[in-house]
Amino acid sequence: MRDLLVTTHTPVLRSGQAMRTYGVARALAEHGGLDLLYVRFGAPAPDAAFKAIPGVELHEVIPSRGLRRLFSYGAARLEGVPDKFARGVSRELASVTERLAAEPDRGRVIADGPIAAAAIAHMTRRQPVVYNAHNLESGFRHELSRGAVAGVGQRRLRSFERGLLKRSSESWMVSEADLTAARELCPLARLRYAPNVVDVAGITPVSPASEAQRAIYVANFAYQPNRNGLDFLLDEVFPRVWAELPDARLALVGSGLEEPPSPDPRIETHGFVEDLGSIYARSSCAVVPLLQGGGTPLKFIEALAYGMPVVATPRAAAGLDVRDGEHCMLAESGVGFAAALMRILSDGAPELGLNGRRLAEERYSIEALTELLRP
Repeated sequence: MRDLLVTTHTPVLRSGQAMRTYGVARALAEHGGLDLLYVRFGAPAPDAAFKAIPGVELHEVIPSRGLRRLFSYGAARLEGVPDKFARGVSRELASVTERLAAEPDRGRVIADGPIAAAAIAHMTRRQPVVYNAHNLESGFRHELSRGAVAGVGQRRLRSFERGLLKRSSESWMVSEADLTAARELCPLARLRYAPNVVDVAGITPVSPASEAQRAIYVANFAYQPNRNGLDFLLDEVFPRVWAELPDARLALVGSGLEEPPSPDPRIETHGFVEDLGSIYARSSCAVVPLLQGGGTPLKFIEALAYGMPVVATPRAAAGLDVRDGEHCMLAESGVGFAAALMRILSDGAPELGLNGRRLAEERYSIEALTELLRP
C-alpha cells in the first residue's frame, strides 16, 4: 500500500517546515513506497534530497492564477479558513489529490500542514484523511499580533484548527505538549505522536571548536519568532558576553536577512549554507533563543545530531525530551542566557554534545519516526 503525502510547497530543504516534510516522507516511504504531491511554490523544482528518497514518486501541481485563484481564496474564507492559510488553497491540488487517492493499492492520504488540510477538506466526508500538523497553530500565533485583532484572530484560528482535528481520521502532533493542547482543543480528536526528526544517521558529528568562541544560530530569519530571537541575542545577551569575552562571535546561518543586522564585525552573516557541518565544526556551540513559537525547532534537533553543545530558552526546548545540564543548557533571561553561553565559550562542554547526539539517535531520528508511523 502506497501512502499519499500532500504538501503546498516545492519540497526543498530550506526551512523547518520542509525538514519536517522530509522526515515524514522518508518514514512513510519505508512502509511500501510514497507518492508525494506538491504545489510548485517557493522553488522551481524539488531538490536532490527529496528525489533521492527510496520508493518516492513526486507529482507536481501548478496552481492557477487570476480569477480562479481568487475564487479558491474566497471559497476557503467562507468556510472559515484564516486569511494566511486561505491564500495558499488551490483547487488544482484538491483535484489531483482526489485522482491519486482513488488509485489502486492506495494507503493513507496525509495532508501536510493546515493549508493542505484546508485544500482537501471536502475529501474527509468520503474517505479518511490524516492531518500532519507542523505546530498547534492556535497555541502561539496570537503572540505575533497585538490587541483586539489578536483576540479575534485567536478565536477564529482555534475554531479552524478544532475543525481540522475533528474531521481528520488522525492528527500527527510534534510534541507531548502539542498532544495535550490538541486534546483540550478537541477532546474527540484522534492523535498520534510524530516528532520532528532529522537524518541523524546521515550526519557526521563534529568536534566543537571551543577555542573559536563562536556561537552559531541557524534559522530562517524571515520567520518572526526567529527574528525576535535574534533581537534577544543582540540586545540582551551578547552585550553581556562581550563585557567578559570581547572576542566572542555570533554566526548567523540561514535565509531571510536582507542585510547584516549589525555593523559589528563579530556578528557574521552567512546566509543559506549547503554544508552545515563545516560551519558547525568551526563553532563552539549552537544557540536556540526562541521566545515565541510552537512545536519543536528542527534546528535544535539538528544541532544535537551534530554533537554541538546547545544553549536554548525553555520555550525552544518545550517540545523536546531534553534535560537542562544533561543534553543542553537552558536559560530564559538575558542574564542567564549570557552566563550559560560564556561558560561554554570559555570552557567547552563536550559531555553535552555527546549526550545530545545520543538523544537525537534514540528519539529524533528518521528510524525512530518510521516505527512511530507504522499503519
